[in-house]
Amino acid sequence: MQFNTTSLESLQSDEQRRVLDAIAQMRKCGLEDVLSIPQIVVCGDQSAGKSSVLEAITEIPFPRNDNLCTRFATEIILRRAEVESITIKVIPDITRTEKDKESIRAFQASITNFEELPKIMDKAMSVMGIDEDGHAGQAFSRDTLSVEIEGPSRPQLILVDLPGLIQNESKGVTATDIALVAEITDRYISQPRTVCLAVISATNDYANQGILSKVRNVDPQGDRTLGIITKPDRLPAGSGSESAFIGLALNHDISLGLGWHVLKNRSYEERSYSFTERKASEALFFANSNWSHLPKDCIGVESLVERLSALLFEHVKRQLPDVQADVSNKFSETQEQLKIMGKRRATPQECRDYLMQLSLDVFLVCKAAVDGHYEGDYFNRGMDQAFHASSPSDLHRLRAMVQSVNAKFTTTIRTKGHTYYFAKPGEEDSIDPSLAALQLAATTFPTKSPKVLQRSQAIAWVGRVLTQNRGRELQGNFNPLIVGELFWQQSSKWEHLAAEHVKEVAAMCSNFLHKLLLEKYPKHIYSRLWTSHIQAALETKYKAAERELKLIIEDQKSYPINYNHYYTDTMSKYRKEREGKALAQCVKAAIIRRRVADCTSDHISTTVNIDKAVKEFTRMTDPDMEKRSCEEALDCLVTIYKVSQKTFIANVTTQVIERHLLRGLEKIFSPVVVNALSDQAVTAIAAEPGAAKRQRAFLEDRIAKLEDGRRILSGLERLSL
Repeated sequence: MQFNTTSLESLQSDEQRRVLDAIAQMRKCGLEDVLSIPQIVVCGDQSAGKSSVLEAITEIPFPRNDNLCTRFATEIILRRAEVESITIKVIPDITRTEKDKESIRAFQASITNFEELPKIMDKAMSVMGIDEDGHAGQAFSRDTLSVEIEGPSRPQLILVDLPGLIQNESKGVTATDIALVAEITDRYISQPRTVCLAVISATNDYANQGILSKVRNVDPQGDRTLGIITKPDRLPAGSGSESAFIGLALNHDISLGLGWHVLKNRSYEERSYSFTERKASEALFFANSNWSHLPKDCIGVESLVERLSALLFEHVKRQLPDVQADVSNKFSETQEQLKIMGKRRATPQECRDYLMQLSLDVFLVCKAAVDGHYEGDYFNRGMDQAFHASSPSDLHRLRAMVQSVNAKFTTTIRTKGHTYYFAKPGEEDSIDPSLAALQLAATTFPTKSPKVLQRSQAIAWVGRVLTQNRGRELQGNFNPLIVGELFWQQSSKWEHLAAEHVKEVAAMCSNFLHKLLLEKYPKHIYSRLWTSHIQAALETKYKAAERELKLIIEDQKSYPINYNHYYTDTMSKYRKEREGKALAQCVKAAIIRRRVADCTSDHISTTVNIDKAVKEFTRMTDPDMEKRSCEEALDCLVTIYKVSQKTFIANVTTQVIERHLLRGLEKIFSPVVVNALSDQAVTAIAAEPGAAKRQRAFLEDRIAKLEDGRRILSGLERLSL
């Protein structure tokens, strides 16, 4: 069989062939789907002569009737191989369904002669959904026709012919088709490692040819754009149009970093010319026209081939370090993505093993967080110096956060947990100096501050409660149960404050687990596990905490029982302070001061009139037994409140928070729990969904391609590029 592509053989030296061979191998193993690979793209407006340019460079006789090559991208891949062959296949677009992709990939044909190419391309168009005329099905396709040519003398090269840009709608061409062709062109030329051969026709004002604006948008300096002017023979000799295009070819008007080149393609009359005859006709035209004034390396297909040889190798050489870096980076990224997915999970045992490992990791981190052992990266990332519960990074340190809110709860109960604030016994109507601190603390918490009562107001309040609860006790005595009534009123805020505190800590535990599981588990595993197990387990712990708190509140609402010596000691202290103060006042009132007789100095003698002191003390003893009862009851309330307050805080933080919310938090989904689950349960939680299986296959396939890419590129390290 005859595969005549002799002009291509001059494209590369042996070193160039080795480099481009590596690039071709990377494309063959599918890396063009992963990263941008250096290639040459022939692009331009419809009927600009793109396919003729491609044919002249490759010397492959593409079908020229019915515009077959302009309805989809045609990828020409030339590779060196021991046996000559031509293989044609269709690469499905990424937006195709899996079913369509399988059907399209199933199409593959091999031919022994280029004369068979038109018939095979017809079949390829049918696979894409385009009929021979492009009318029965869709007019254009995002799929790519791939023509692979292999042989022992073949160079390594990739050329892509794109559908021509269409300016206006016409019969069989809709606005959707126009947009699709523009999208295909943009997709190829926007790739940073693509060399654009921007083809424009001399028969149309170049200012009106859209390809120039497109390539300048993606390549403003023209560093990877070579302009190709076709059909120069169609311009009248000496005309203004000819002069304008000659100026363009000299890079005067639209300056491109890679410059311009002029080709004369076959005319209609020359359609049967061989490639040799085509070159002769082109050479004759350039030798006998105004175009002969252009530099020889800017005209004709033979100089274009030589020019492509140099610029392609230089382009690939510049891009190669970036390609190597991309392959390495994407390999690491893809491995990390696959690692996050975990091991393959198809059987119940694989699911169980997978969950066992995940649950062990979470168990250890959760236990460390509950115990307050903050070693490891998990606890030391992005620490917020302010340290507050709303900070995601601070929430990692669960024990520290719970300790912080426990301290806040304690402060709230002590400063704002009582209904009334009143002066201490013996202070009469003066207000405790710590009231200022209390009022300052009131700005810190959302709970309403206690109402301030002076001593006399507090006694009046006790009197009203005493009157409302009087039983058969004698005048001057008070019902001992009155202390319970006073205590319940004074501690009425405790239930709400404690309930809010329990709710806050429960939410903190839930948020901690939510963040931990979301970080350690794949999202679909987290979602299943949270709804099937974690949420219910946390709800159970919260309900148990609520029940425990309810029991504590029931105890608090019962009559206060106390065996703490603090109560009796404090009551004795209050009485002694009160009596001592009264006695001091009586003694002071009974002091008699006299000047010593027959003394030359001003010496004063001081004596205490005992009788007067006793009478004064008797007078000061309040005859109002009801008031004395109120004072006694108030003293009892103040004392028992302090004792009960400490007990209540300890009970809430220990019996509710610790016992039910924190203790055993790490065991909610521990390896022990996983081991006890049924096969059905572990499969329901850990089995890979269809999307995950497809994603795993995709990542494994990508890793295999990238490994091939790394191996291929490693073979270039010995070259002095």
